[in-house]
Amino acid sequence: MFTRKRAVGAELTPAGTDFRVWAPGHRAVSVVIGDSDQPLKREPDGHFRGLIATASAGTRYRFRLDDDQATYPDPASRFQPDGPHGDSAVVDPESYEWRDGAWRGVDPRGLVIYEMHIGTFTREGTWRSAIEHLQALREIGINLLEVMPVHEFPGRFGWGYDGVDLWAPAHIYGTPDDFRAFVDAAHAHGLGVILDVVYNHLGPDGCYQRQFTTAYFTKKYENDWGDSINFDEDGSEGVREFFAENAAYWIDEFHLDGLRLDATQSIDDASEEHVLTLITRRAREAANGRPIFIVGENEPEDVKLIDRYGLDALWNDDWHHAAMVAATGFREAYYTDYRGTPQELVSMAQFGFLYQGQYYTWQKAPRGTSSIHLRPESLVCFLQNHDQIANSAHGERLQFLTAPGRYRALTALLLLGPNTPMLFQGQEFGSSSPFLYFADHKPELAADVAKGRSEFLDQFPSLVGGRFARPDAVETFEQSKLDHRERQKNADIVALHRDLLRLRREMTGTVRGAVIGDRAFVLRYEQRLLIVNLGDEFRLDVIDEPLLAPPREHHWELRWSSSDIEAIEIRETWRIPAAIAIVLSPRRA
Repeated sequence: MFTRKRAVGAELTPAGTDFRVWAPGHRAVSVVIGDSDQPLKREPDGHFRGLIATASAGTRYRFRLDDDQATYPDPASRFQPDGPHGDSAVVDPESYEWRDGAWRGVDPRGLVIYEMHIGTFTREGTWRSAIEHLQALREIGINLLEVMPVHEFPGRFGWGYDGVDLWAPAHIYGTPDDFRAFVDAAHAHGLGVILDVVYNHLGPDGCYQRQFTTAYFTKKYENDWGDSINFDEDGSEGVREFFAENAAYWIDEFHLDGLRLDATQSIDDASEEHVLTLITRRAREAANGRPIFIVGENEPEDVKLIDRYGLDALWNDDWHHAAMVAATGFREAYYTDYRGTPQELVSMAQFGFLYQGQYYTWQKAPRGTSSIHLRPESLVCFLQNHDQIANSAHGERLQFLTAPGRYRALTALLLLGPNTPMLFQGQEFGSSSPFLYFADHKPELAADVAKGRSEFLDQFPSLVGGRFARPDAVETFEQSKLDHRERQKNADIVALHRDLLRLRREMTGTVRGAVIGDRAFVLRYEQRLLIVNLGDEFRLDVIDEPLLAPPREHHWELRWSSSDIEAIEIRETWRIPAAIAIVLSPRRA
């Protein structure tokens, strides 16, 4: 019998298409192609399988369960040409001719990540149009693209976090081969690609898994976005296989360089082997020795995802929140326990998370876990991401919420700091486009989504009663699209990012830090000093911080500055200008 690559879905063979679907509890399952029903054979574990000689690449099909008059798309469909409610289509993954044979994968050391949303990255919102801008990203110094979720979802636009067909790239961005072409082109430009995947819930519209078996979901755990996925109760074997195989599928058939696992705090599993361990292992096996990068979002910042489950990295929300307060002074909701002080930023440069078990007043409980033992590249830091931009009143970019000098200084801290930096699309050229919350749903669900969004923003007292862009309005989506002409208009911002990422390669060695002013601090590398001042100009008449001492028989000279200055006073006494980041290098006296 034909050996399948993946456990479920439609796979082409020399003799036709091999269909396999998990539907325990049903007596019969048939594949419906046109007016014809082709019965599948039931297997002992609740899967149904069969070979249909007349089904080839492009064949549209659905499943009939028992004698039901209704038919349903494949839960493991590889493509939904007409969206999640339409027919599934057989896909031939071998038809695409890859040209990335020389690609050797990504190295977790030295990554510079770029988060992007395909629908708003270009005016066209397609894989093919995105390819045109890859070279510009590589020239700046970016080497890893993190693509927001592309699981098939209903409507004309959306963030992708309410996907329902986890195996089918959203048809609004192009075909599966268009996605492959995007990855292929990225590799040709020296860019890796990881995909943001949502394994903590499924969207409310177009989710047909429940028709095949209720075992996909559980009421055992709470979930902010609907029913939790069943990874540890009766029937969970098939669920675990479905998700782990999905992770392997993206790595194998799309040559992806890793995954970003969304909201892992809502992936609950009491099994002996946690499903995240299984997912990570299967993904690495699918890479066949090629190194991949798996990063998790985890609101409690639990390092067991790295230490026990095998992930490579975690997002550091603490870094964003402290930097946001340092930039704006805004301390509402989950920003309440951050002060944006030099000590916070120094502590994170040296030790990782800011909260490693201390009491956190916003949640009225301890927050975080110890990250002191982690390598710095294990934590991903950012000034902007899709969530945090949209969690403001009007989706405004940070440069419009703070002073220009302070923003440049924080950009330098991000890109020269010891952790893995991440930029959000358009950040590298100072995009003026907001990034709003948009989701196109049928009217009754759209109203619920808008209400939920408003209630979420109510945690910020200054936003209560405000007017916000409607998530289902096409204008909300259109406003969020990048205008790449700003890349030329804001050439100085592009140069800032390019220069910093070149300089980043010089910032080597273990980092030590110290506070040297009310709003200023220093980070010491092997052969470089990074001084960041987010406040007013000040003088150091007494140089009592050992990290400021130059190597023997050397003195410090200016290597780089975030502002237009030729030199600064760094001799017997030091004068540090306002709102600035400077890099000093040693020179023999």
